[in-house]
Amino acid sequence: MIRSNKMAGMIMFFMMLGSTAVFAQTPQMPQQEQQQTEVTDAELTKFVEALKGVQMVTQQAQQKMMQMVQEEGMEIPRFNEIHQASVDPEVGVEATSEEKAAHKKIIGELETMQAGIQEQLENLIKDQGLSLERYEQIAMRLQSDTQLQQRIQQMIQG
Repeated sequence: MIRSNKMAGMIMFFMMLGSTAVFAQTPQMPQQEQQQTEVTDAELTKFVEALKGVQMVTQQAQQKMMQMVQEEGMEIPRFNEIHQASVDPEVGVEATSEEKAAHKKIIGELETMQAGIQEQLENLIKDQGLSLERYEQIAMRLQSDTQLQQRIQQMIQG
């Protein structure tokens, strides 16, 4: 069951371009602690560079995943529908045995691909001089800190 939930998270991860939260399994900091963590300009520069790489890798992974689904003769919305039903017992969907077999094969390929992608993302972040934990802290804070969002916007545009 944990594996299925992790896979659902990974698929959603691929389907959302531009996501900054890379490591969903990392425990989240309490809101108060996030707000108290100051982000220096140097850290923010490293974060922006890592984020650019993360976005590129996730975009490539998304394209590869979509290609794998299509090579199995499925449409993306249909795959997502079948997958959602496979991880959520409250979602019912009628699927042919061929669709179920294609879904199972795609999930197997995605699981194989996941470890490599995860390692690639971790290396991108570390190569910028950030720890995975610090990257996640900044990403989490970015979701609610408009000042931090503006600082990043200025760095990207400047």
